Amino acid sequence: MDVLSARAFRLSLAAVACASTLALSGCGNVEATDSAATQETQVIKIPVETASVMIGDIDSTYNTTAILEATDEAFVVARASGIIEEILVEEGDYVEKGQVLARLDKKRYELALSKARADLKGIKQELDKVNKVYSQNLVSDDTYEKLNAQFESAQASVQLAELDLAETTITAPISGYIAEKNAKVGNLTESFQRERMFHIVQQKMLQGIVYLPESELTNIKVDQQATLHIPALSDSQVTAFVERISPVIDAQTGTFKVTLTVPNKDETLKAGMFSEVALNYATHSQAHLLPRQALLTIDNKTSVFVVKDGIARQVDVTLGFEQGNKIEVTQGLSGSEQVITVGHQNLKDETPVNIVNS
Repeated sequence: MDVLSARAFRLSLAAVACASTLALSGCGNVEATDSAATQETQVIKIPVETASVMIGDIDSTYNTTAILEATDEAFVVARASGIIEEILVEEGDYVEKGQVLARLDKKRYELALSKARADLKGIKQELDKVNKVYSQNLVSDDTYEKLNAQFESAQASVQLAELDLAETTITAPISGYIAEKNAKVGNLTESFQRERMFHIVQQKMLQGIVYLPESELTNIKVDQQATLHIPALSDSQVTAFVERISPVIDAQTGTFKVTLTVPNKDETLKAGMFSEVALNYATHSQAHLLPRQALLTIDNKTSVFVVKDGIARQVDVTLGFEQGNKIEVTQGLSGSEQVITVGHQNLKDETPVNIVNS
């Protein structure tokens, strides 16, 4: 091979080697480009929790508190003065109307009755004698009229003495439970004193007094239902009814008085118990219900995020009644959606999401 041919051969080898290097380098660039494209197609999905739209009933309520009170109660005081000789009941006892609660010393009253009866007997005997001769005009009209007046006065004295004697026996004016007993054997009672001997309450029917703002006056009516939660009885629920509505608004507080009737046939409720009251204004049936945490409110507009095909879409909604953690949606949802309840605070419309709740 001559020199020119050898040189040409070497140049050809160099060109082939260069082409091979470029080819290998080009393949490497293609692989790098494919890897970057793959990374770009990987979408980050935001983890969220969802809940189904619930279908059910919801009430419009006004919440307040009330202390249960006895509708029928009586404070028993002594009508006669005397030493208490006997007490027949204790606190917590159930008594019937007319049942004897206590007895006072009655000797003084028995003597007073005997004297009144003796006075009446003497005047009656004298009046009988006068009646025999009055028709014969042997007794003046003035004497006869005075004697008749004395007889009537003596009759009244006997009746008062009998009443005083009867009042030494203290009886129950109503049926109910002895809520309080202040009397003790040996104590002196004064007639109609302020100190109460017994306090009797009837608890088969209780009542609760609530004061509502005047803005609620148009929403309340007689026989309207109310729900009472009693914390002392493991938060048990009791149904009550509006019995009376005061027609007067208190000018200082801007409230009006409402009296609730609370049935208590089994007498598990007690006067003085604290209750949480929910006055039911209206009920919507078959309503679309959501938990409160699903809502987003911005610039007086309320919306929720619903998930469809792995994408979160923001939907404006119109709200209705609210009850506890439940809120009624009147417009915006069909009822079959999955609504995001956790993780939606920073979402944007059309964001891919991953549902993580079971």
